[in-house]
Amino acid sequence: MTPLAAELFDYTLPPELIAQEPAARRDQSRLLVVDRSARSVQHRVFAELPALLREGDTLFRNNATVIPARLRARRPTGGQVECLLLEQIGGGGDSPGAPSGSETWLCLVKPGRRLPAGSIFLGEGNAFSGEIAATGDDGAVRVRFQTPGGEPMVAVAGRLGEMPLPPYIERKDASHREEDRRRYQTVYADPARPVAAAAPTAGLHFTPELFAALEEKGVRKFDLTLHVGLGTFRPISAPTIEEHRMHRETYELPVAAQCALFPGSSNAGPGGPAPGRRIAVGTTSARAIEDFLSSHDAPLVGAHISATSLYLRPPSPFRGVDALITNFHQPRSSLLCLVAAFLAPGSTDGVAWLREIYAEAVANRYRFFSYGDAMLIT
Repeated sequence: MTPLAAELFDYTLPPELIAQEPAARRDQSRLLVVDRSARSVQHRVFAELPALLREGDTLFRNNATVIPARLRARRPTGGQVECLLLEQIGGGGDSPGAPSGSETWLCLVKPGRRLPAGSIFLGEGNAFSGEIAATGDDGAVRVRFQTPGGEPMVAVAGRLGEMPLPPYIERKDASHREEDRRRYQTVYADPARPVAAAAPTAGLHFTPELFAALEEKGVRKFDLTLHVGLGTFRPISAPTIEEHRMHRETYELPVAAQCALFPGSSNAGPGGPAPGRRIAVGTTSARAIEDFLSSHDAPLVGAHISATSLYLRPPSPFRGVDALITNFHQPRSSLLCLVAAFLAPGSTDGVAWLREIYAEAVANRYRFFSYGDAMLIT
């Protein structure tokens, strides 16, 4: 097969269509509905989702909680440092010579070039100290943290951190801080799973009232957890999409969610209604489902925990996702590749159609990216 040029996943987006704030109400975001079998589109509102789904459909949603991972600090010399927590990769016992009670995290730091290994920085009120243990080629660094009394860094971030909004959302002061803490988080985020460095944004449109309406319609829901990293949003810099190196992310698929993926294990029970469509809420949920089904043809006896570098791109097939809810994604992103693949599984036909759909969204003034509008592809 001829490689697909990365430039095929470029498109022109007027800057004013990049959403800087969420919709006044979550479910009042617009919804572009794409019917693959009819090759048609409709312009709806997210609150109309119950009318678009059917009894027996099942939603799979990523319940990861976003850590307020952006921390402000200073060097002993007084210079300012910004540190973004990406992923905890060990405690002090994992590194020879590391102090007892410390934690090691993969982080992004600014100014990175002026902070070589061994550099120290201190958090507000000396709430933590960080030492750069090692630097990497991809811009991320390993930071060894210590806190008074051994307080976990997740707890420190919960008190002092800012939400890790993507750089295309501009914040000049702290006036949006509390709103961002609330709105850059799904209403079903599990506080016991503070594992995300970015929000699973397709889920930001749901409200408790919308879930109640879906349940009344007979739409089921199951949770999984994918530890969203910033690699998801890294642009494709290679000339072709096939040359892009995909990042790894950890995910957890509970037994109940596994069973819901297999018709023979439906919770409907013997003689119950046939399972409906399996609907992934977001590309993160789709990636976890497809990775699991790439190596399993039946539920396991326990939760499945794994790390995936699965790269869904044309002409990838989809084994377990029948419909997809997703936001509008950045040009040249692996997320766009996933959507193009889902539009026409097993072929490359979805690439041209994706460009048509996005052009229509731009023409109709949809709002793009994390705080923007959504698509439902059936």
